[in-house]
Amino acid sequence: MTKTLLRALAGETLPTPPIWMMRQAGRYLPEYRATRAQAGDFLSLCYNPELAAEVTLQPIRRYGFDAAILFADILLVPQALGADLWFVTGEGPRLSTITGPADMAALKPVDAIHETLNPIYETVRILSRELPSETTLIGFAGAPWTVATYMIAGRGTHDQAPAHALMTGDPATFDALMDRITEATIEYLSAQITAGAEVVKLFDSWAGSLPAPAFAKYALEPAKRIIAALKERHPGIPVIAFPREAGEGYVGFAKATGADCLAIDNSVSAEWAAQTLQPDGCVQGNLASSHMVTGGQALVDETRRIVEAFRNGPHIFNLGHGITPDANPDNVALMIETVRSA
Repeated sequence: MTKTLLRALAGETLPTPPIWMMRQAGRYLPEYRATRAQAGDFLSLCYNPELAAEVTLQPIRRYGFDAAILFADILLVPQALGADLWFVTGEGPRLSTITGPADMAALKPVDAIHETLNPIYETVRILSRELPSETTLIGFAGAPWTVATYMIAGRGTHDQAPAHALMTGDPATFDALMDRITEATIEYLSAQITAGAEVVKLFDSWAGSLPAPAFAKYALEPAKRIIAALKERHPGIPVIAFPREAGEGYVGFAKATGADCLAIDNSVSAEWAAQTLQPDGCVQGNLASSHMVTGGQALVDETRRIVEAFRNGPHIFNLGHGITPDANPDNVALMIETVRSA
């Protein structure tokens, strides 16, 4: 095993942590904006394997990250299950909503998702051929709770209130939806692995909005179920789990779910995570994405502090959340230079 990211995921402490960045293929890069314009719109870009592979490769060419993450979107799974999906410029995604049993009955069965998602698997196959030999290919999906919040509300919300309301008001429908998404996620990630993904990541962006009992039931348990199924089908496949803003819920999450690495946001300190989480295995994170906008000495100092905090255990350097469209590409280069010279 020579790829640094895979070595870190296997529990190895490396002198220099491998680096990649959430949303590293995105609007902060002029070459991405040009390719997206060529595609016509966001969904057309996701479903065009040649162009999706191209935008995945762009940050690898520019920066030499240690990993590439498949360019796609977490809401492709709801669309593959039969939800209407569209994007409103400047506002984000919109979906048809799940509010009761009739909406659940209208969804497609899990085994029908591949008809829609086959172009994504082709993107993975292209990348597995075209990535540099030292670069790890990461596949991903949204975690069931986060995907469910969008399917229930029909859009992103600041507090996920519609999903919480369905959870308590119609638990049978809510549980059925969570089960459908969980099974679809297993099939989707398994197909990505078969196509060539070397690692998969589960993004639970809204995990932090779940109170303790619900967090265990709707964040931890689905992750455990997905990871167990993937490892049964694909022995040795590493999985990164990201229950964002879980706070104390991060403690023990990797062990309980079987994840090989726990990605953390920047609401917790690297020092706390190194002491509390890193003894269980690899930790990924956790520079605030705002530093990619502001840059300067603060970026250098914070990057060095994080590298130093995690130096005594397996660590993958990353942001605490995705890079934002207003980031300066030069700041990304400065971050990488700082990590690799620390």
